[in-house]
Amino acid sequence: MNQLSHYDKAGRVRMVDVTAKPATSRTAVAHAFVRMKRATIASVRRLKSPKGNPLEIARIAGIIAAKRTSELIPLCHPLALTHVDVRAKLCQNGIEITSEATATGPTGVEMEALVGASVAALTIYDMCKALERGMEITELYLVKKSGGRSGTYVRSGARTGVRSGKS
Repeated sequence: MNQLSHYDKAGRVRMVDVTAKPATSRTAVAHAFVRMKRATIASVRRLKSPKGNPLEIARIAGIIAAKRTSELIPLCHPLALTHVDVRAKLCQNGIEITSEATATGPTGVEMEALVGASVAALTIYDMCKALERGMEITELYLVKKSGGRSGTYVRSGARTGVRSGKS
């Protein structure tokens, strides 16, 4: 039976000891979506945000955040990431964000990918809030991960690609 790994037998919070775990190649991909009005999307498409190109700024912010995950999430191990990629794509009713993190080490990079996607989404909000305060950050989830003892995980029903629906 699986148990929460960040607690010892007495129920105290602890950092997981990964000393004995072998270093393996690990990759994780996370997703987030920023839902916004069509007028906001049109402004972003024309790069008319008062603060600059939101997609590029969000990409850089997501990369920086992934690299600093252990400073934000108290029990995360600091990892030597070998690659981080964050992509932001305009869709029909918002901006889809994909974050990928890679490392070779004794623990996974899921949190790094999730933090990258989260901060990229928050950056989109910050960059566009002068145009629309009612944007929603939704659909933050792990798409897939590989490596380590638990092997590969792929989320069933993960949505990627062009988004549709009302904005």
